[in-house]
Amino acid sequence: MARAQVFTQQGQDAGLMELPEAVFGIRPHTAVMHEALVAQLAGRRTGTHATRTRGEVAGSTRKIYRQKGTGRARHGSRKAPIFRGGGIIFGPKPRDYAQGTPRKVRRMAVRSALSAKAADGKVVVVEPIRLETPRARVVAELLDRLPVAGKTLLVTPAPDVLLVRSAANLPDVKVVTAASLNLHDILAADYVVLTRPAVEVVAEVFAR
Repeated sequence: MARAQVFTQQGQDAGLMELPEAVFGIRPHTAVMHEALVAQLAGRRTGTHATRTRGEVAGSTRKIYRQKGTGRARHGSRKAPIFRGGGIIFGPKPRDYAQGTPRKVRRMAVRSALSAKAADGKVVVVEPIRLETPRARVVAELLDRLPVAGKTLLVTPAPDVLLVRSAANLPDVKVVTAASLNLHDILAADYVVLTRPAVEVVAEVFAR
C-alpha cells in the first residue's frame, strides 16, 4: 500500500497518509512511459525549419544556353539543384512532429511515474498552502523543512496565482495543477509535493 508523509504549512510532521492505490500503487509500465515521453517531447518540436526548392529560389528562369551544339549537358535554369545558389532537393519543410497518443496511454504513463516516485519515497503531501501575497520566502522555507531536495514539482488542486508567483524565482521549483500533471514534469523532478486536496484531484483525473 502506497503511503506518504504529511506535513503542515509550517513544515511540521502530521503523520502518514494512504495514497490512492489506483494511481500511486500500481506496477510501473516502463514501455508505456517511454512511448508517452517520446510523444510528449516530439510534440514540443516547432518544425519550422525550411529550405527553398528550385521553384522558390531567386533567379531567372531563362535557359542558360542553347540545347544542342555546345558539347555540354543540357540545362534549363541556373536554379537547378546542381548549381551553386540553386534549389535544395528534398530539403526540410515546415511540419508537425506531434504524435497521437491515446488518452488511456497518457494516463497510464502518469500513474506509472507517480507509482515509481511513491515506491522510492519521493512523494510528499502537505496541507493546503494559503498565501495572502506572493512570497517566495514562504515557499522556500516550507520546502527547506520538508524532506525534499533537488528539483521539486509542487502540485495544487486548482490554479493558484499567488503560489505560482511565489515560486517563480525559485529555480528548482515548478508549480502545476493536478489536472495538468504530465509525465515529463514528474520524471524531471526529484520529488513530487502534493497538497492534500491535490491528491484527491489526481486520483479523480488519472484513475479512470
